[in-house]
Parts: sequence; structure tokens; C-alpha cells
Amino acid sequence: MRDDPAPIQAQQSAPATAGAADLPRIGPLIRNRRQQNRMTLSALGAGAGLSTGYLSQIERDQATPSLATLAQVARALGVGVEYFIAAPSAQDALSRAGGRPHFSIAGSSVVYERLSTEFPGSQLSSFLMHVPPGYRSETVSHEGEETLYVLEGEIIQWLDREEMRLGAGDALHFRGSRSHAWANRSDRPARLLWTGTLNLFLPSVASRTNSDATAKKPESDPAIPPPVQRSHS
Repeated sequence: MRDDPAPIQAQQSAPATAGAADLPRIGPLIRNRRQQNRMTLSALGAGAGLSTGYLSQIERDQATPSLATLAQVARALGVGVEYFIAAPSAQDALSRAGGRPHFSIAGSSVVYERLSTEFPGSQLSSFLMHVPPGYRSETVSHEGEETLYVLEGEIIQWLDREEMRLGAGDALHFRGSRSHAWANRSDRPARLLWTGTLNLFLPSVASRTNSDATAKKPESDPAIPPPVQRSHS
């Protein structure tokens, strides 16, 4: 394990390179990503071949890693170097009504529109969900938090042992660790805005989240009825 003897102080007096002000600070990005992965400094140091003390200096912006060192850290965190140094443009973040791609998961009749994008340090995911009549989700619990906002139609939401009806304009914000499920019991489609802190498109986080959800998924909950047959349209 390499131990860098002297911290490399941030060169605040050095001339700024073009666009440097637009780049995110690497230290907080590393710390946030490490915490998302539930890694200690020691574990990250072991994976990256760096001392805990030096990593701590990097996270506190008291040391600036070389590109090679940053690549070691990125590899241990399960991301590419671009996760820490790529700055998104406004065009990458902008989506137009009617121009967003739609997708669905095999076996499900819910159609999604992705609203969020990815950039260094991003934690939110956001989707528009088109939910047909008769759809019922599975019961899950997981890391992070979620916000549901009903744009059109209505849904039934179960949170722990509580059942609630949400209509257009209603919203619900809750911890993902609480057992939850929802369904469209009406005879017309519902349209929802979903926002949460699940990093759905980062492989290492997504696989860990799925594992956690499977491990925490209750075998049965008397307050929540069994799933209805999903319609496939």
C-alpha cells in the first residue's frame, strides 16, 4: 500500500485552467461515492492501494491526487475516472416533452420516461411512470428515499401497514427502508412522477440495491394484499 508522505495542497494561487470552475470538487465526490457503497476509508484504501491517511486528505480537499491515483480510487469504487472529472452540459440535462425515449421492463406493463441524467456526484433518479389499470407492484424495502407525485389518475399506496389513496396533485415522501407497494385499482391509466436516491444506472450500486431489496423483502404482509395479475399491453 502506497503512503504519500506529504499532502499535495490545493494550488489556489495557481492560474485557473479553462472551465475549472465548472468542475466538481473531487474530495466530496469520492466521499459520497464511498458512503453510497458502504465502504470505510480502510476498505477503499485497501482496494486502491493507498493509505487511509492520504485518502482522508483527498476527501477533505487537502491533497490533490494524480490522474493515476484517481484511477486507482475510481476502480476501487466501481466507476470510471470520468465520474469525477466529467462536467455535464446543459444539453445533456435537458429533455423535451414528446422527445424522451420510453422503456419498460420485461413482464411489466408500466412504461417509463427517464427525466434525470448522470453527472459526478448525482444522487437523484427521476422518471415519469405510465401505469395501466390493474397494475400492482411487488412489496419492497431498500436504501434511500422516494417521492411520488400523482399527475393524473389515482393509485393506492401501502406504506408499512398503512393504506392510502393518492389522487392527482397528491404527493408522498418516505424512506425506502419502509415496506412499500402501490397499485392502480381504477379503470383508467395513472401517470406518476417518481424521484428517489436510488442510483439505478450505476452497476455496482444497482446490484447492491437489488440484493438488499431481495434480502429485506417481507415474505408476507397481512396489511398488503397479494399482487393481482398484471396486464401486459
